[in-house]
Amino acid sequence: MTIKAVVFDIGNVLIGWQPEQFFDSVIGADRRRAFFAAVDLHGMNDGIDAGDNFHDVLHQTAQDNPDWATEINIWHDRWIDLAAPLIDHSERLMYALQTKGIPVFSLTNFGIQTYDIAAEVYPFMRKFDRDFISGHMGVIKPDPTIYQMLEDGSGLSGDALIFADDRQDNIDAAKARGWQTHLFEHPKGWADRLVAEGLLTAQEAT
Repeated sequence: MTIKAVVFDIGNVLIGWQPEQFFDSVIGADRRRAFFAAVDLHGMNDGIDAGDNFHDVLHQTAQDNPDWATEINIWHDRWIDLAAPLIDHSERLMYALQTKGIPVFSLTNFGIQTYDIAAEVYPFMRKFDRDFISGHMGVIKPDPTIYQMLEDGSGLSGDALIFADDRQDNIDAAKARGWQTHLFEHPKGWADRLVAEGLLTAQEAT
């Protein structure tokens, strides 16, 4: 089947998402390791991605962990610095596909409030042909439900879709539904895959 739409994850595909690296730079690696060991930050973030209110969750987490309240407030107040930088080659690929009339969808684990914060800094986030944002959908990858919801919403399924994500578990869930997939490691590899699929020329994929 001909590919009918290209599906992009956002974190670590279009913008960076490395909280550990950010906190290493702010509080030092030793304190960061202690912070991440003491507070379930990834679990907290999963809840936000599933629809919990970002501001309320961060406030409650700081109350529940007073020894780490300063660091938790940094997560809240400087959240946009965690979601950085723009991966500009990936952004160019998105626009190149759309210029050729190929629909580009997002399929991303992202909170409701944090998506709005990020979209103020990264305008591409308002330019997908279809948005499938976990916070609004109430379910996160790699739950099969979120993939089904994209299929139902777009009317596309199986190998009509090609999906780039940086996490193997998310890729495996898409493969299980028959999607074509690309495990994203760097934008050049994704560009090469889009060229190999005949979606872009080498020049368009630069």
